Amino acid sequence: MAKTIRKYLIAGNWKMNKTASEGVDLVNEIKLGIGQKMDVGVAICPPYTALESCAKAVEDSNIQLGAQNMHPKLEGAYTGEVSPVMLRSMFCTFVIIGHSERREYFKESDAFINEKVLAALESSLKPILCVGESLEQREANATFEVVKTQLVDGLKGVTAEATDHLVVAYEPVWAIGTGKTATPEMAQDVHKMIRDELTALFGEAADKVRILYGGSMKPENASELLNQPDIDGGLIGGAALKAKSFLELIEIAHSK
Repeated sequence: MAKTIRKYLIAGNWKMNKTASEGVDLVNEIKLGIGQKMDVGVAICPPYTALESCAKAVEDSNIQLGAQNMHPKLEGAYTGEVSPVMLRSMFCTFVIIGHSERREYFKESDAFINEKVLAALESSLKPILCVGESLEQREANATFEVVKTQLVDGLKGVTAEATDHLVVAYEPVWAIGTGKTATPEMAQDVHKMIRDELTALFGEAADKVRILYGGSMKPENASELLNQPDIDGGLIGGAALKAKSFLELIEIAHSK
């Protein structure tokens, strides 16, 4: 399948930033800037406390809503957690799963992340499964091995039919928030490996899966990254917190 058939996705991960009212202000600026552009998918992933207000703010727009995490159980005694049912009730489309910060700070395992992926799909949410290596792993030439393990273990039990609802994000951990960026060629090498592994798992259906780059994409490097054949958009951190830079990324994707 040609890349042009995979619609670019620019997804903003706000992390632990923005109150509910600040989130609405940001959404309104983004809405004003993108107008009726339909050829690029746009998603925002606010913190839980801003989801409801942002859900109302994105009504009648082309912006889709996502969450930054979820618990795999539908309900129960899991203090402080949020279920896929709750996210659906907020009209979420996407949910980020297995972000490097969840893996590092909260010690989430591939098996637990896999539970979340399956639960998201069961609940009609589109998981954005994050995979990526640390600087130590890259320097040990273990990038492909680490990313393959995270990908294959994270997708256990997922069927080829579910690939329509699956997004993968490659985030070189050493390039997040550090200002360092993998060269477009380095990023493409890993994206191509991910595509090959998806093909081994799902056959031709793998061509439909969008693979986002999550290593400090910003307006200065987005064009070169998005020119790569297996980079289908970005999971955006810092550049998603200001309307101007986020809109620039959407415009760059729109121009491709």
